[in-house]
Amino acid sequence: MGKGGEQGGESGEPEGQSRFYTWEEIQKHNLRTDKWLVIERKVYNITKWANRHPGGHRVISHCAGEDATDAFQAFHINPTLVQKFLKPLLIGELSPGEPSQDRDKNSQLVEDFRTLRKTAEDMNLFRANPLFFSLYLGHIIAMEVLAWLMVSYFGTGWITTLILACILTTSQAQAGWLQHDFGHLSVFKKSSWNHIVHKFVIGHLKGASANWWNHRHFQHHAKPNIFKKDPDVNMLHVFVLGDTQPVEYGKKKLKYLPYNHQHEYFFLIFPPLLIPVYFQIQIISTMIRRRFWADLAWAISYYMRYFITYIPFYGVLGSLSLLTFVRFLESHWFVWVTQMNHIPMEIDCEKHRDWLSSQVAATCNIEQSFFNDWFTGHLNFQIEHHLFPTMPRHNFWKVKPLVKSLCAKYGVQYEEKPLGKAFVDIVGSLKKSGDLWLDAYLHK
Repeated sequence: MGKGGEQGGESGEPEGQSRFYTWEEIQKHNLRTDKWLVIERKVYNITKWANRHPGGHRVISHCAGEDATDAFQAFHINPTLVQKFLKPLLIGELSPGEPSQDRDKNSQLVEDFRTLRKTAEDMNLFRANPLFFSLYLGHIIAMEVLAWLMVSYFGTGWITTLILACILTTSQAQAGWLQHDFGHLSVFKKSSWNHIVHKFVIGHLKGASANWWNHRHFQHHAKPNIFKKDPDVNMLHVFVLGDTQPVEYGKKKLKYLPYNHQHEYFFLIFPPLLIPVYFQIQIISTMIRRRFWADLAWAISYYMRYFITYIPFYGVLGSLSLLTFVRFLESHWFVWVTQMNHIPMEIDCEKHRDWLSSQVAATCNIEQSFFNDWFTGHLNFQIEHHLFPTMPRHNFWKVKPLVKSLCAKYGVQYEEKPLGKAFVDIVGSLKKSGDLWLDAYLHK
């Protein structure tokens, strides 16, 4: 127990003497109804605040009982402004004899990473280039206009419609990468402007929900590839991932599907159905259930614009079929790009690593080229993006040498591979996990 070890409240720093806590005490407060965390050695009780957290209650709750300093820095573009929300939650600080990092993390590695971040800030790598993002938005709108011009001048023949679908798919995929930029607050200096444009891009250009994306995606960034914390590895028993989950399922004789064939049925389920079926159902139900009415209005504006544009050419049924086909194509693009960085990497339960080690263990990079940058929305720099999610993507290549150097210094594996190999590794990883499941199912 730390000095003055009672929980304290959420009404500000206790009167009288300052309260001190040990890591042993803090780590006990990681429950649904009792959550503390540490930022720069200050201890905060976030139990009640979590439900009001703009990024969602889950992402902040995942850091309960831990040092959240690096996560706090990573997600907020103006930490000084956010401090006003933290002040009422302050209940004390770490005892003077306690290390700044919990669970025997390498304090020198942590300090060196924070020095690296400060270097990146001094290099202005967190400053966006307005021209880059203006041109990026412009090329998306240009594709939307080109699609309409094509059908207007060349009619609705099969060849024209197929080309039209490819153009709309490209526009949708690129709008997906652009909304990702605004969602991470990496374009404007003010969070409010990022939020406004994010709603426009993901809502009006894509028909999706900004709040749904935020609450889901930030969890992934806070705890990538961590079961029960990263929603992207919650496969609803359709797939088993990593090395430990397949063995666990096998020992328990769980067989929701023949997982030893998951690398084969992956092609039939994951790429074709993620966006047009699973995401669509989840987005609509979330907006209605959580009462995200502004998001719903933006999404409706997308569908109104789309159907007003294409019903005169294809009719209601034809326009709906075209939209479904575009979502089908986009889903393939999205799945292969987003999963190549994560599925082949370590997927496991919480190990309470430092920020650098946890992010690099769960991510890998794809070799840089103009096409790879454009095709993946610069997610080929997945390691840098995960370490610095608010950094504008056009600066990832500049910070990459610094990250590689730091990883080499501490023996942290920095993995980079060609695009084709990354795609193949998805299937290979699924096959490996499926084989582990079968062996445990039959013999353990």
